[in-house]
Amino acid sequence: MGIFDFLKSAAPASIRARRARAVPEGDDLFDDAFQRKLEYLAIVSRKVFSGRLRAERRTKKTGSGIEFADHREYAAGDDFRYLDWNVYQRFGKLLLRLYEEEEDLSIYMLVDASRSMGFDFHAREGAGATGKGPKIRYAKRLAAALCYIGLANLDRVSVSALSNRVKERMATTRGKQRIYRVFQFLRSVDAEGATGLEDALKQFVAQNKRRGLAVLISDLYDPEGFQEGINVLRYNKFEPFVLHVVDPDEAHPKLNGDVRLYDCETGDEREVTVTQSVLDKYAAAHEAYLKEIETFCTNKQVPYFRADITVPFDDLILRIFRRGGFLR
Repeated sequence: MGIFDFLKSAAPASIRARRARAVPEGDDLFDDAFQRKLEYLAIVSRKVFSGRLRAERRTKKTGSGIEFADHREYAAGDDFRYLDWNVYQRFGKLLLRLYEEEEDLSIYMLVDASRSMGFDFHAREGAGATGKGPKIRYAKRLAAALCYIGLANLDRVSVSALSNRVKERMATTRGKQRIYRVFQFLRSVDAEGATGLEDALKQFVAQNKRRGLAVLISDLYDPEGFQEGINVLRYNKFEPFVLHVVDPDEAHPKLNGDVRLYDCETGDEREVTVTQSVLDKYAAAHEAYLKEIETFCTNKQVPYFRADITVPFDDLILRIFRRGGFLR
């Protein structure tokens, strides 16, 4: 059987969490304790940028900035102030100096809100597909934290919820106080629908002409493959940044004997006889799949982080700060 049959399988009643969960079980993901952690993370991010102007990030766009980028030939009507007289003296050619333009960064949070993200692997039998499982809750907290960092640095921030399409999106906003708008949007997002990253991200790039940092927060359980979705962002000149949401317990299901597995997104079912040998092979296949994703991102120079839901979200954010890629 394929890896996705196992990855999205129902868990029996005996399955329970084997470690303390980093995702709170309460209704409010964005309580006072969470918000205090956000302020601490914002302070850390400002220290990372010590000595630099906030709200300014270098782009590949050329304009009237201060960093030299290239030359181009003079054309009638061009501003004489940008002529490179040194080149004219040496070669007799009229060339204009072009500069890299500084502008605030556009940050797009792309939250996978398909049904596999909402599946609760630790729920009682028959109650797993609640749409409020630990992966979607963890993803929302990560998205909110990174939005706050961007807003605190006066960047432009927007959020989109994805399945096999863009289900909902929050329009671009700026300013630290706008974080409550982000909270409101994320609270309303339900994990429903089938995963289809390529189609969803094609729709996303069609809706957003301003290029920027595209943070994909997903379990990457796409039957058609995760690669093309990431490539859609790359080919359209966005800067992909992948946070791969992983529940470690999914690699070690407590199954034994004859069981019926079903795909939580399509409802397809399959009866399987599970032995220890099958579980060992599955665990190996699961780890190989995680390595495949990491290797792909490394080869394509896409920043990648495995977002283990047992790790407190602020610890993961600090790890991202240390390695770089989001703050720059």
